[in-house]
Amino acid sequence: MHLQKLSVTNFKNYSEATLQFSDKINCFIGDNGAGKTNLLDAIHYLSFCKSYFNPIDTQNIRHNQDFFSLHGTYLKNGDSPDLVSCIQRSEQRKVFKINQKEYERLADHIGLFPLVMVSPYDRDLINEGSEVRRRYLDGVISQFDKQYLDDLIRYNKALLSRNSLLKQASEGKALNHSLIELLDMQLADYGQKIHEKRAGFLEAFSTVFQKYFAFISEGKESVTLHYSSQLFSRSLGELLAVSLDKDRSARFTTQGIHKDDLEFRISGFPLKKFGSQGQQKSFVIAIKLAQFDYTRDVKGFKPVLLFDDIFDKLDDKRVHQIIRLVSENSFGQVFLSDTQRSRIEKLFEEVNIEHRIFFICEGKVEPL
Repeated sequence: MHLQKLSVTNFKNYSEATLQFSDKINCFIGDNGAGKTNLLDAIHYLSFCKSYFNPIDTQNIRHNQDFFSLHGTYLKNGDSPDLVSCIQRSEQRKVFKINQKEYERLADHIGLFPLVMVSPYDRDLINEGSEVRRRYLDGVISQFDKQYLDDLIRYNKALLSRNSLLKQASEGKALNHSLIELLDMQLADYGQKIHEKRAGFLEAFSTVFQKYFAFISEGKESVTLHYSSQLFSRSLGELLAVSLDKDRSARFTTQGIHKDDLEFRISGFPLKKFGSQGQQKSFVIAIKLAQFDYTRDVKGFKPVLLFDDIFDKLDDKRVHQIIRLVSENSFGQVFLSDTQRSRIEKLFEEVNIEHRIFFICEGKVEPL
């Protein structure tokens, strides 16, 4: 699968731009703030129906304009081209279409055009709280498992209702035990399914992740990725039952798969405290490459791979390893951004592969 053509109108700092891409590697070159990352985000939008960086859709409309539009033409496994469109108008709901037909649910689009994004913001996976890691895990699995996404939506809806009842009880209203029991049954059902799929996915994923980290670091460091969950000790139904009094005091549900976490370690120590910036970035890139690998095997075709500012915090040897890796046939279409044209050109002198370079300046695109 690859993105053949991208058209953007009034998106972030772009008034209008149309780009034709190589089906291998595409490079966006320009100064900081020129708009390189915005193009990567436009491509992300077409796969996930949302920005990678700003969850408020209307804030991605160019200043003093009343809408933005994104259109991408995809080719997949020799099939007829697919046109994916996103239109967001001020104070209106987002419209998402495939081949001119609007989706009833945005969730139905997720996974049709899989994509893996590597960004400096991915360091939040290491440095921020467990919610960020759960959101990443859910996003990966949802790309190839529609039932998982539906179960997650239902779980979160039941959780919101339970938390609302607990809050009302803390404010003097009688607790509706019948409704709590019903919600507990729903949470236990959906939560168990989600937990089992997370555990199964991470067991297979961890091996692939370690392989990629060993390649990037040339085997100099050992890393582990561990799934932490309350459901390994007891069923969620039991956990919810014994924690009800605690939950009433806390005014929210303290037990469940919404408390799961991923633990990252390097040489047996927490990565957040003991990993250098280069090691942390290598760790995250290895996770994303493993995500690519896993998704490709499940889907039967290669996702699009985006690298935003890949050269930051990495030495030349690790960068060369990554570029050499993604130039191999097991990877498909790749997009990357950088501030230095000379560095990109030098890389492609060393790694001979089809590519296109685009120069970006203040929201204008010039193919080189």
